[in-house]
Amino acid sequence: MPPLADKVDKLFRTIRTNGREYTYEEVARGCSELSGGTFSKTYVWQLRTGQRDNPTKRHLEALAAFFRVPAAYFFDDDTAERVDAQLAIASAMGNAEVRDIALRAMSMDDSGRKHLARIIREVSLLHSAASARGQAERGSGTADDPEGRESGGTAGAGE
Repeated sequence: MPPLADKVDKLFRTIRTNGREYTYEEVARGCSELSGGTFSKTYVWQLRTGQRDNPTKRHLEALAAFFRVPAAYFFDDDTAERVDAQLAIASAMGNAEVRDIALRAMSMDDSGRKHLARIIREVSLLHSAASARGQAERGSGTADDPEGRESGGTAGAGE
């Protein structure tokens, strides 16, 4: 099981507000409001960096509530794995283009989604091939000019 600091850090890096990480002050204030107790920004920083690693149950419940994850995220490996997978999806969905594709796919029937998946695979393969071709051209010339010389020069002019 990863240390508590790793889990707190992952929550900070993944669950964002307005495209940025929450500040320690924002988390501390939110946790104080949710728990009815005290939380300082220094304490939140200590939990994230591993300076403190034995918070009370009330503090962990407040952190979980603030970041909208189950409190079991901090205690149970299966829950942590499930939440981490959901956080990865949520992070990807933060990209507007990815979100647009996903929303459009949701409105399709199974056949439409299968076609869309095939198209995405094909575009991905074409993109990979183009990237590989571009790297090869920059590194050792083109298929027309394998030695990397510029066309239009005088090389071979007397041939």
